[in-house]
Amino acid sequence: MTRPTVHDVANEAGVSLATVDRVLNGRSGVRERTVERVQAAIRKIGYVRDTSAANLARQRQYRFAVVLPEDAGQFTETLKEALSEASKAQLADRVSVKIISVRSDDPHAIAGALHGLRSSKPDGVAIMAQETPQVRDAIARLKADGIAVAALISDLPSSGRDFFVGVNSVSAGRTAGLLMGRFVRKPAGKIIVFTNSMISRDSVDRRLGFDSVMLDEFPGMKVLPSLETHNDPARAHAIVQRMCAMHDDLVGVYSMGPGNRFLLDAFRQAGRLSDLVYVGHELTPHTREALINGEIEAVIAQNVGHLARSTLRVLRAKCDDVAIFEAQERIRIDIITRENLP
Repeated sequence: MTRPTVHDVANEAGVSLATVDRVLNGRSGVRERTVERVQAAIRKIGYVRDTSAANLARQRQYRFAVVLPEDAGQFTETLKEALSEASKAQLADRVSVKIISVRSDDPHAIAGALHGLRSSKPDGVAIMAQETPQVRDAIARLKADGIAVAALISDLPSSGRDFFVGVNSVSAGRTAGLLMGRFVRKPAGKIIVFTNSMISRDSVDRRLGFDSVMLDEFPGMKVLPSLETHNDPARAHAIVQRMCAMHDDLVGVYSMGPGNRFLLDAFRQAGRLSDLVYVGHELTPHTREALINGEIEAVIAQNVGHLARSTLRVLRAKCDDVAIFEAQERIRIDIITRENLP
């Protein structure tokens, strides 16, 4: 059985091919009653539009921008490489990607970068940023201009973004809590928690998930308040030294965000890595080395290749006004230990 074509739609609706083309591409000049008749014909015969063929015929090009923090370390660099590879793989589909780096701790700079994109009018924008009022307002302006917006890695649920590409951070935090409790193997002790910034939604959600598991399943453990490093090595070292001096009953470290290199160096200098369970996020050269050396028990990771490909697929789907295959875009939570390093 052959697939229905635009000719079949035109015959069923009793209109010309030109009218079907106008309806499919959302162009003006067609009466509402005719639009409804064409859409009814599409539903009746089960016509599915081949957007790739249509874009090729129209010489359609997709121009996407990805806004990433310039100071988030090795994970972001790996993500940039994955986005570059994904865009090169889709050159035949006329996809181009421009990566814009901004300071993660400056919401005005992020908003300024987003505002600057309005003049070049990309087809879609993916953003890895903290959800601040400035960023929310900038996203609202992009949306008002008809630009598709996806949140990347850390969600921006109150911003009006079209889609989130990343893992479920609450589940990731719960996974970290379960691993921590199982690895510690002690009835009591203190857990120290680090992140770059608690403004980031992924850190908030990870902490929520982590605390819920620790409270329910390991009530003898005391999870200390979150400590922000702001991606500052000196600050990270000072905090680690102070916390090690204040608490002689520390049993674990949970690192919720970037900056593992600084934290690992600080705990090495304090001579505490050998007697603490360390659970972190994202597989980078530094966390890989620490896993091999037995300094980290487990890393909770997400596949950057999948993240990059999913970002481009989601933005294309929004541009083409077609449904997003959510099962395909669901990013898996991976648990990496020394024994299963890829």
